[in-house]
Amino acid sequence: MAEKSDGGVDLPDMEEASKQMTAFAERSGRIVQAFLDRQASADNFQVSDPAVIGQAFVDMTTKMMADPAKLMEAQSRLMHGYADLWTQTAKRLQGETAVPVVEPAKDDKRFKDPAWSEEALYDTIKQSYLLTANWMQATVRDVDGLDPKTAEKVDFYTRQFLDALSPTNFAATNPKVVKATMQSKGENLTQGLENYLRDLEAGAGELKISMTDTKAFTPGVNIATSPGKVVFQNDLMQLLQYAPTTETVFKRPLLIVPPWINKFYILDLQPKNSFIKWATDQGHTVFVISWVNPDAKLAGKRFDDYMLEGPLAAIDAIGQATGEQKVNVIGYCIGGTLTAATLAYMAVKKDKRVQSATFFTTMVDFAEPGELGVFVDEQQLAKLDAHLDKVGYLDGAQMSQVFNMMRDNDLIWSFVVNNYLMGREPMAFDLLYWNSDSTRMPAMMHKAYLRNMYLENKLVEPDAMELDGQALDLHKIKTPAYLVSTKDDHIAPWKSTYAATGIFAGPVRFVLSASGHIAGIVNPPAANKYCYWTNDTNSPAADDWFDAATVHDGSWWNDWQQWIKPHGGKQVAKRVPGDGKLKPIEDAPGSYVLVRSAAK
Repeated sequence: MAEKSDGGVDLPDMEEASKQMTAFAERSGRIVQAFLDRQASADNFQVSDPAVIGQAFVDMTTKMMADPAKLMEAQSRLMHGYADLWTQTAKRLQGETAVPVVEPAKDDKRFKDPAWSEEALYDTIKQSYLLTANWMQATVRDVDGLDPKTAEKVDFYTRQFLDALSPTNFAATNPKVVKATMQSKGENLTQGLENYLRDLEAGAGELKISMTDTKAFTPGVNIATSPGKVVFQNDLMQLLQYAPTTETVFKRPLLIVPPWINKFYILDLQPKNSFIKWATDQGHTVFVISWVNPDAKLAGKRFDDYMLEGPLAAIDAIGQATGEQKVNVIGYCIGGTLTAATLAYMAVKKDKRVQSATFFTTMVDFAEPGELGVFVDEQQLAKLDAHLDKVGYLDGAQMSQVFNMMRDNDLIWSFVVNNYLMGREPMAFDLLYWNSDSTRMPAMMHKAYLRNMYLENKLVEPDAMELDGQALDLHKIKTPAYLVSTKDDHIAPWKSTYAATGIFAGPVRFVLSASGHIAGIVNPPAANKYCYWTNDTNSPAADDWFDAATVHDGSWWNDWQQWIKPHGGKQVAKRVPGDGKLKPIEDAPGSYVLVRSAAK
């Protein structure tokens, strides 16, 4: 129990505090040892190579120092900004009206607490930080003579550095944390330390920030619950056929090829936002590939194998299950890149079994890949290749780290504040559970994908890339295509995905949804949350397309349904999984999706 001081103030129980500190020290020792063991293991691979980062900043500094006049001008601007800030702060302290020198961006959630504006101290801290951060980011972007790749690295890692130094990330300068600390007498920080040690233990000495309660969800129980059956499987995938919800269905089945960097059930989180359920309700016979979560045994699987054992094997199986030889296909992200490569392969083979192709946030031209390009160059790929040769796969946590860094304030620092400074448990959230349920990448496939697409951009070059011995030319794809991208996509920038409109030879409809890589796609009509843009004319330039586009309220899903109806064919009797030549193996969502990367 807490003791009372002479003044009646609660004092901490020193004996209990001593026990806690001893326990923390013992756990810390075990964590340090686990960290040291990890450094010596083959699993010790860092996606952000300190040598690469350091060299980029050395190059930047060299170029910057070569023009001292420009550097002095930049420093002068910063000093003028600070002079304005102190002037306005003095006015405010004297009761006069003060005008902010700098304000957060509209989408910056870090400074939403009223204290950041209402209290002079916090307002000054906020503006001082923003002034410096904006100045530093602008200064490194304005360095002459840097090659584009180095400039991208400097810009990206400067942002990481500045975001880490935000006053919201420190207990003494975050008003919410200060208030919580006073109210709880420091219990929030004690619990935060407990949460921090727990996350270090979970990562064997590497910090793995908890984003959600991973015990709150189970695929097939309270997420990924659309009824269906696994009707086919091989080493790389299970093929799920979903139960119909309408008495009649379109003649041509719908095959969804999701990314294998994450699991398929992003399209089937909950009934209210499940694209799979919605498509079934529209009368589609829906099949989905559920990719395996590979281990070292599948290290030799190539990108070719993902095509042969993925969409091509699935199309064969759908023919057996339904008797239909033609299908409509949807490819999502890397699943869309694979779909495009498959269509090019089928064009060479004169295989016309794909009636139409829909691409969700898919790049086929990687000339401008966005921030993911920061992690791909010869030096970094050489180190990654060496790691993959040792281990046989890239761990899912390492891929997640890359994606989290690209949205670090939302996916890293907000949880640092919540978990470690506020001492709270992360809430149970299906989307964040899916985000944490990462998958591994087979060595051979991943090496070829990064080199052929991101580094050398071979897929877009006619006959430069082969799959299963066939040279690919995307310009020979005559399949009608529907491309949907998202305006705020940080993984597949929409202007890069738009390039496909000038590559595919068949009719192409391009649609742009508001929001990002996930929310812009998983946007059910009933939610009426985000808008989308359409334009019946595909201009050569993406900006010209957008300038002439028409904005629509609500979800693009209905637009897609109107587009795909003619490709679906006539209505036929509903198809129940198991009625055809393929008999059910197990219930959806199958067993492949249940394998988590944490399980070695």
